[in-house]
Amino acid sequence: MAVIKNDKNGLWEVRTRYVDWTGEKKQKTKRGFERRSDAVEWERQFQLKAAKDVDMTFGDFVKTYIEDMKPRLRANTWSTKEAIINKKILPYFKNKKLSKITAPDIVAWQNEIMNMKDKRGRSYSKTYLKTIHNQLSAILNHAVNLYGLKVNFARKVGNMGKEEAKNIDFWTQPEYERFAEAIADKEESYMAFELLYWCGIRLGELLALTPADFDFEDSTLDINKSYQRLGGKDVITDPKTPKSKRTIYMPDFLRIEVKTYLSHIYGIGENDRIFLISKSFLHHEMDRGVEATGVKRIRIHDLRHSHVSLLINMGFTPLAIAERVGHEAVDITYRYAHLFPTVQTDMAKKLDQEREGFMNVTKS
Repeated sequence: MAVIKNDKNGLWEVRTRYVDWTGEKKQKTKRGFERRSDAVEWERQFQLKAAKDVDMTFGDFVKTYIEDMKPRLRANTWSTKEAIINKKILPYFKNKKLSKITAPDIVAWQNEIMNMKDKRGRSYSKTYLKTIHNQLSAILNHAVNLYGLKVNFARKVGNMGKEEAKNIDFWTQPEYERFAEAIADKEESYMAFELLYWCGIRLGELLALTPADFDFEDSTLDINKSYQRLGGKDVITDPKTPKSKRTIYMPDFLRIEVKTYLSHIYGIGENDRIFLISKSFLHHEMDRGVEATGVKRIRIHDLRHSHVSLLINMGFTPLAIAERVGHEAVDITYRYAHLFPTVQTDMAKKLDQEREGFMNVTKS
């Protein structure tokens, strides 16, 4: 190690040697320290990080965690994780040694987080609290599994929240048809909502669609990518999960609508995005249609729920529905089964009929 003072600017700098992951010896230089002690401490932490030593600070280990995990995740997934790490975790643990984080430290941190308020002055939901805790636990678990940390105290302490049952809203077909008629004066809006409702695709999948994704001979739609707006830039990624890559068969009326709509877009290329609109634009259009018709307000994503609910009510199996909408597991589809009250009433009627038939046979 060499810690020297730059005579020109009066600042300290470090030159240190280390062995990288390939076993090759390298040198690292870091300049701009106002105090020699700061340069020495930086060199010490750098060597610990290079050696993957759990005596490094939590903040330095997070840099290792980022190097390991960021390339494996979708851009929008990492963006969510990064925000939680920077705002909810690093401020509390950044300068603490990774190996010195204890169960009482975790409990104290949880208490701080649970007392926080959002921009509207409300406490965080239990689901969000659980998400925050899970991120800290994931970092410590990474240290346990790969870098020799003895124990993940976040796991031992347990979560500070739990996942809440999500309220699933949906439109029945008559509700959707009333809405669609109200916004049909804008062809782009109408076509976007038609694809969302009748194909059950996600918003990101819709906004990534290109003419090349449609096969009008076979009446199919190929879902192979997703659109995100990240850091002020348009980003095209893989779909949400591996099973999200799928081929959807369109009803014939929708095939005709899409083909006609594309013929109205002047100069569009096979690989150009069809819908150059934003999520906020669709929210505005949904508000417009709801106000005009009086149907209940649902989220954009609830159109996907509406599609699943419609298919359930039509009698299709959960497996077939899961394949169409790209659910990673069939049990996700089963969560929708309660959405149509008429299913329950139909069951009750059939049970009545079954018992009445049995009683008639017994009497005879």
